[in-house]
Amino acid sequence: MRLADGGTAAMEDDDQFSGGDKDFDGPCAGLADLVRLSDFDPRHPGRILGELRGYWDGLRRGRAIPTRADIDPRGLRGALGHAFILERIAPGAARFRLAGRHLIDLMGMEVRGMPLCSFFNPASRGRLSDVLETVFAGPQIVELTLLSEGAYARPVLPARMLLLPLRSDLGDITRALGVIVAESAIGRPPRRFDLTAEVLTPVIEGARTLAPAPGALGFGEPAPPPWRTPDPGRSPGLGRRPGRVPAGSTAGEPPTAARPALTAGETPGWPTLPASDPLAAPKPEPLPKNATLAERRARFRVIPGGS
Repeated sequence: MRLADGGTAAMEDDDQFSGGDKDFDGPCAGLADLVRLSDFDPRHPGRILGELRGYWDGLRRGRAIPTRADIDPRGLRGALGHAFILERIAPGAARFRLAGRHLIDLMGMEVRGMPLCSFFNPASRGRLSDVLETVFAGPQIVELTLLSEGAYARPVLPARMLLLPLRSDLGDITRALGVIVAESAIGRPPRRFDLTAEVLTPVIEGARTLAPAPGALGFGEPAPPPWRTPDPGRSPGLGRRPGRVPAGSTAGEPPTAARPALTAGETPGWPTLPASDPLAAPKPEPLPKNATLAERRARFRVIPGGS
């Protein structure tokens, strides 16, 4: 290229930018080795779950299960907003003792003191109860895959949850350290999830996992005894009434008391006491032939079923 002052200057061939130079070593070299930005996103679910799992493993120090007193919020910098601590209150049930800001955003309210099942739809709460009990009874580690269906102002929201067992101050395994991470925009709260999959991992490598047992013990009481037909020969709260068993009854049928025949002056449907009973009403004296109309009306009695 010739300049105005008569001097010359050589320009480098730009074939290297158009592919002419095959040995180009510029800043765009190595494009084949792509790097995903999500791997460096501190809010990525995989990074948050991995950070919590690594923190929990670091607290063990040769023990199978760390204690609740070992938890220091300063060690959960990236996962602190998504983390929570559960307290087991019954078989298959736990409530939040502490919860991060992300859980409040999902529910649109403070969640401390609320049960874990409040984040799940009713159809998934039974399975959640069975899986949650294995965290404390195993003990073992559980990772859940969740999904919240879309609706108005609520996009489809996948999420992941991790539950790690902890020992309480008394030494029993009734606490759990956990985290929940939504993988997209939350939308309008509250958001409740369906449990779509779970992965069970033993606390000690190589140990057997405890499979969730359907119908495990929970809030339900023992089933009542089967209902039986009431025995006509027994009064509620009292012993069996005296009476004989009819000759035609079988062994499988409940015995019934024989009904005595009605005596003169007895009203059907109204039991009468024996004459020897001191509480029996005295028998009225017969009316004289010259009784007045008022005396006759006083003795008037209505017999049911009469025409």
